[in-house]
Amino acid sequence: MKSARLVILLVAVVAAGLAGVLAMRLAGGRAVVEQATNVIRREPTVNVLVSAESLAVGSRLKENSIRWIAWPQAGVTDGFITDTQRPKAIQELAGLVVRLPMFAGEPVRAEKLADGSNRIMSSLLPSGKRAVATEISVATGAGGFVLPNDRVDVIMVRRSDEGRYLTEAVLNNIRVLAIDQHVEEKGDGTRSVIGTTATLELTPDQARVITVAQQIAERLTLALRSVADAEEPDTKVADYLLSGSEGKAEVQVIKSGTIVKATPTATVQR
Repeated sequence: MKSARLVILLVAVVAAGLAGVLAMRLAGGRAVVEQATNVIRREPTVNVLVSAESLAVGSRLKENSIRWIAWPQAGVTDGFITDTQRPKAIQELAGLVVRLPMFAGEPVRAEKLADGSNRIMSSLLPSGKRAVATEISVATGAGGFVLPNDRVDVIMVRRSDEGRYLTEAVLNNIRVLAIDQHVEEKGDGTRSVIGTTATLELTPDQARVITVAQQIAERLTLALRSVADAEEPDTKVADYLLSGSEGKAEVQVIKSGTIVKATPTATVQR
C-alpha cells in the first residue's frame, strides 16, 4: 500500500516537472515586444517684438500696439527686435511713426519705422525723395478710391496750338503719401468722403515735371494702378518738361500751353 502511494507521488512529481519545463520552453520561444517611447523636445524660443494690431502708414506706435511673443530661435533673422537685445524696446519705440504697413503678428523692423517728431511727412519720405501736393477731385482721383500708399500714373490733359486736346502720362507708378479728405454732405442727406489734395512721393526731377505740368495742363488726373505694379520702376518722367541742364540755368516760357525754351542764360557756380 505504501509502495503504491510512493509510485503515484513520484509520477505526480515527474509530471509536474515536465509540465514546468514545457511551460518554460513555450514562454521562452515568444518574441518580446519592446514599446518605444517618443521623447518630445521643445525647440528653444526667444521673445520677438511684433505688432499687436494692423498698423497703417503714418500711425504712431503706442505701448499697447506692440508686444512680445515667443519665437523659435532658429527662425529669428537679422532685423528682428528681441528682448535680449532691447529689453525696453516697447517703451523706446512708443511714439515712432509707421513708414510701411504692418499686420498683426508681424515682427517689428527698424526700417518700417521713422522718427516720431511732429514732422510726420518728412519722416515718411525715403532719402532723396520729395513730397509734392496736387489738387484732385472725384473725377480726377479715380472716383475717390485713391488712398495713401497706392500707386498712380499722373496724366496731363492740355490744349495744343491747333486747339486739340492732348493727353500724356507725365509720371508713372508714383506712390501716394497722403490724401487730404473732407466729408461732403449731399442734397439727399448722405455723406461721402472726398479727397481734394494728393501728396505724391517724387524724385527731384519728377517734382520739377509736375510743377510745370500744373501750369500748362487743363487737368491733371491720377490713374490708380494695381498693387502688382508696386515693384516696377517709378523714375520715368516726361523729359521735355524739365528745364535746365547740368551746371546751367535755363529760362522756360509757357505760352498758350506751349513750352518755349530760351538759350541758357548763366552758368551756375559750384
